Order: sequence, then structure tokens, then C-alpha cells
Amino acid sequence: MALSEMNSTLFRMINNLGKQYTDLNPFFVFIAEYMIFFLVLAVLLFLFSRRNKNRIMVICAFITLVISDLFAKIAGQFHSNNQPFAELPNVNRLVEKAVNNSFPSDHTIIFFSFCITFWLFKRGWGILWVILAVLVGISRIWVGVHYPADVLVGAIISIVSATIVYKIVLKLSLTKKFLGNQDEPSILSALSEQKKGKSKGF
Repeated sequence: MALSEMNSTLFRMINNLGKQYTDLNPFFVFIAEYMIFFLVLAVLLFLFSRRNKNRIMVICAFITLVISDLFAKIAGQFHSNNQPFAELPNVNRLVEKAVNNSFPSDHTIIFFSFCITFWLFKRGWGILWVILAVLVGISRIWVGVHYPADVLVGAIISIVSATIVYKIVLKLSLTKKFLGNQDEPSILSALSEQKKGKSKGF
């Protein structure tokens, strides 16, 4: 089976769930369309908190978004496809969306850029941010505006970008100075533990 056929088949499997489980449609519409406002609110709360660690985290997320968006535009030059509802018949389309190149998914890039960065900084309960990003990606397929490949490529670009930005920014002397005495030890010790784990083969 060709990759394009696999992409369409997987899209049908997820999108058709909205026809079988109609009670879940409002939930996925909310996640797909309005969860972005929750993310904006969270970013503002972190940005204006008193902890420098949170501010650095938001800065890293913005840098990640810019880099991810750049690579997404490059990827869009090599491959393009319109939204599934514009290319396939009988799509369960639940939201309005202009027809354009949907590869890769902008929504997915935004959420994974921020949510993966938040998880890298927070760990532990930060996994909830990763779950939110995954839900947003699935919701964009569920409501009929993106193929799985649109979401998957957007997620990969953002995950790689977030990881690189996280590792580089925290090593900068300017970052260490900005973090100050309160936040710096905890972050640096976490990085130290990660290095020790790798050296031991974990």
C-alpha cells in the first residue's frame, strides 16, 4: 500500500469515529478550535510569573515555534496537499476551514512547540502538556481538516526543534545568569543527572 493510501486510510479510520460516536464530536471540536485560547492563557501566566525558569521556558517555546515554522514552510515546498474535506468524498467535516496547503499542520506545530517545551522543563506532571498536544493533533483529524501525515510531520518537526532549543539555551551563560540563584541550581542539577544517566548507559 502506497504512503498516500495509508494516509487516507488512517484518516478515514479516525474521522469516521465521529460518525459512530457523535456524542464525542463537541469535545473534539472544542479541542480542535478553542484549546488554543487555553494555551495562550497558560503562556501569559507563565510569562508573567515571578519565576525566571518559567520565563526562560516560554522564551524557549517561542524560539522553538519560530524554528518549527521555518522548517514547516520548507517541508511544504517539497510536499503539499489540501485539507481532506477538499480532496476526499464523505468526510465528516465538523469545523470551517479555508482550503489551502494543510501540510504540515500549523495547529500541531504550535501545540507541540509549546507543550513539548513545557514538558522538558516541568517533567513529571508536565506529561499532561504532551497529552494535550496529542489530543489536539488527533482532534484536527477527527474534525476533518488534516491528514495524519500533516499532524505527524508537524509533531516531529516541533519535538526535534524543542529538544535542540532546550539543550542549547540552558547551556548559555546568559541563561544561567538570568535564572539567578533561585532557579539555576535545580535546572543545572537536572541536566547533570541526565548526563550521568547517559554516561552509565541509562
